[in-house]
Amino acid sequence: MAIRKELWAKYIISNLFKGAEFLNFCKRADEYVLQGAVVHIPQAGAKPTVVKNRSTLPAAITKRTDTDIVYLLDEYTSNPTLISNAEKYEESPEKLASVLDEHVQTIREAIGDDIIYNWLAGFAATGPGSPSSAIAAATVIRTTGPNTAAHMPFATGTRKLFLKEDLQKARTLMNKQNIPKEDRYALLSSDMLDQLMQDADLKKRDMALELDMKNGVIARLYGFQILERSYVATYDNAATPVIKPVGAVGDATDNDVVLCWQKNSTELALGDVQVFEELDKPDYYGDVYSALVRAGGRKTRKNAEGVIAIVQGV
Repeated sequence: MAIRKELWAKYIISNLFKGAEFLNFCKRADEYVLQGAVVHIPQAGAKPTVVKNRSTLPAAITKRTDTDIVYLLDEYTSNPTLISNAEKYEESPEKLASVLDEHVQTIREAIGDDIIYNWLAGFAATGPGSPSSAIAAATVIRTTGPNTAAHMPFATGTRKLFLKEDLQKARTLMNKQNIPKEDRYALLSSDMLDQLMQDADLKKRDMALELDMKNGVIARLYGFQILERSYVATYDNAATPVIKPVGAVGDATDNDVVLCWQKNSTELALGDVQVFEELDKPDYYGDVYSALVRAGGRKTRKNAEGVIAIVQGV
């Protein structure tokens, strides 16, 4: 029997961010998606000037100039999976559910990697185009702890340990940017979280509510909700470190990063979601399934306030 594609599409949407919960903590622009593929957000122009005790008439007449934020969503498609005729009858529907779940997982990882890149890169969309790797030096903090062995796959030498004081600097910087104190998040790789957990101060009684040693979780620190992901992003080691594109070749100077953001400083848009099937494919002796998701994201503030990268120091 043919699958109910609309139900499986809903299944993908409802499970797309499980295991990537950080994608839930941002502004959503789904309502501005046109034809499932383009984000179009109208932006009101400058507000009118107010004059106290006006003494000169007539008042100057101005016309409000509105602008638009437009950016294309990326298309993520999974390679088709074959369910053979034998599997279809021996293992269905469990086999089909398992296959589609694997498609969700692989698409989820790809979207997560790209959204992190878009949030950390200097993208504040004013028109069609892809994110820029440029980022202001003021939004980058370097770790300052003792030297420890580099842990990125291709990195060599030592890096400065990630300390709670480095996260404290991110809080101070956001405060100076007048970023709201609520809904702040910090996404750490498993390695960076492990470094933070080594901090002796976090084990003291006065910080016990911040730390769950049994489960290896730090719930909240310096106003940031701590989130973990196996991998966050890779930065180079320039004077002002720059994020490397997703899938870039590894290098000995690669650095890990902690992504800090405030919910309203980042955006995610989910567009078209489809499931494809071809039943009784004669040359493959079975049914073939694949999936498509369109998604994208950006920084919402022109000068990147509210998004901070804590990059390993050398």
